[in-house]
Amino acid sequence: MPLSTITMTQKNPDQYLVYGNPIEQSRSPDIHHIFATKSQQTINYQKQFVDLDGFSTAVSYFISQGGKGANVTAPFKEEALRLSDVLTDRASLAGAVNTLTFKNGKIYGDNTDGEGLVQDLLMNGVTLKQSRILILGAGGAVRGVLLPILAQSPKSITIANRTVSKAQDLCKHFDDKRLNACSFNETSESAFDLIINATSASLSGDLPPIPESIITNTIVCYDMVYGKNETPFLQWAKAQGANKIIDGLGMLVGQAAVSFSVWRNVTPDVQPVIDFLRIAIKEG
Repeated sequence: MPLSTITMTQKNPDQYLVYGNPIEQSRSPDIHHIFATKSQQTINYQKQFVDLDGFSTAVSYFISQGGKGANVTAPFKEEALRLSDVLTDRASLAGAVNTLTFKNGKIYGDNTDGEGLVQDLLMNGVTLKQSRILILGAGGAVRGVLLPILAQSPKSITIANRTVSKAQDLCKHFDDKRLNACSFNETSESAFDLIINATSASLSGDLPPIPESIITNTIVCYDMVYGKNETPFLQWAKAQGANKIIDGLGMLVGQAAVSFSVWRNVTPDVQPVIDFLRIAIKEG
């Protein structure tokens, strides 16, 4: 039985939701109910499909029913930003909100994606301080994670993108001298300790067009995507001799853990959830 169908023992447990369109694929209810069980919190967390023009109405109704908070997935993260009364710095710079908290008559917006990524990297023994990082892609996923990565004091972050101007715009937005932009081909001109694939290439079975020469036997390769098997990017990186490869499942669980901590003031253990999901994904 899915953990999201667990009947809570408390008569009126605190209510949480995840909004999306589509939403059926979301594993957030299972993730948060495991967090709650392991940390002895009592909550009810469900997923809700929202019409493209119905997000604001859905949030208002949930607040009126006593809802405590909500996660937000595509395509509503930017609308959640506009709906928020108070934003964290990381949400403001990310230009998107994935975590809403409802209290004191206000909507508080946060973005936990970047912190989830950072925590997963650290948990996997990846050194970020003084590291040379290459990020592939310059879309919303990258914008959402840059501030928490910068907070880890890397030596440099290079953003590579097919359209270099988009990567340059991100560098200007964050205005940090450690950031620089280049094309995919130009990545061969530098050496890196960590490559983060934030493109959607793996979702379509493709590879980001980067040269084989940048993969060394000391490099760590991370893909924000995950699945039953290693992603095409991670398979390719391993074939080129990468020292370590990591998929994005831990980031998914990590960002949820930060949301849970924001709401419940409890830091949950992510490993049991990662283990549970790894098995569930393999079983299909």
